[in-house]
Amino acid sequence: MSLFALQGAVELGLAYSLLAIGLYISYRIVNVADLTVDGSFTLGAAACAVLAAGGHPLLGLAAALLCGALAGMVTAFLQTKMGIPSILAGILVMIGLYSVNLRVMGKPNVPLIGSETVFSLLSPVFAGGAKLIFTAALVAAIGFSVTAFFKTAIGLTIRATGDNEEMVRSSSINSDFTKMLGLSAANALVALSGAVIAEMQMFADANMGTGMVVIGLASIIIGETLLRRGGMARGILAAVAGSVLYRIIIAQVLEMGMPQSDLKLLSALIVALAIFLPTLSGRLRQQRRKREEKSHA
Repeated sequence: MSLFALQGAVELGLAYSLLAIGLYISYRIVNVADLTVDGSFTLGAAACAVLAAGGHPLLGLAAALLCGALAGMVTAFLQTKMGIPSILAGILVMIGLYSVNLRVMGKPNVPLIGSETVFSLLSPVFAGGAKLIFTAALVAAIGFSVTAFFKTAIGLTIRATGDNEEMVRSSSINSDFTKMLGLSAANALVALSGAVIAEMQMFADANMGTGMVVIGLASIIIGETLLRRGGMARGILAAVAGSVLYRIIIAQVLEMGMPQSDLKLLSALIVALAIFLPTLSGRLRQQRRKREEKSHA
């Protein structure tokens, strides 16, 4: 792989790692299978692209965070106040967001060619390294902030809600509120990822969020396979490392000649393999112990 292709893969991996961190919060911390992601990712991209096209790229990133948080809040409201199962609530919001995203953009896609982005603002200082430096700094800041937040009292309460909601309720803590906070934070980061990708690729499209759940889960599982599951900091680091490695794998496969139309199939295979590897490792250890027991008998 060329150095240019490797740099591009790392840049994309860092941008998508915000998506992976968001999914890590919803799936691992809040313990909710949130399918809002496909819609909130596009919502962040759409809001950011519209503002960037109007000459406000930095405001676009902030707007993406806010829009994503609102999407997560709606999903949490459907779950906690209307009694809709988490998966169905996510699907309903995701479907509804498709129309919302079209309303935000006013058309199926918004090109940013010729518009100012955060990367074009930084390019006079960092030249060709603007994308890499900005995304690395942003991911580092988000990773540190998320880790610090979940060590605060409210953050620990959110984690406790994900671990044992009944225990939290019995302690007179409003678990509906903590769940809403967790899903809002998760989808805010997912939307921010969409915004960064929109400015990086110079467009936003109504269908760009398709398959984001698979991509995010692939990143988390790959990272956890490499680093193993541990504390909050390790979980965030695993999400980032998995996202970067996933993008490097994709870039390498594309360079070998795989059609781009097969990427979703490859993503599904990577997720299946990453999930199976710990199971395979456990089976091999079990067989090894049985052989050792037989040899000692």
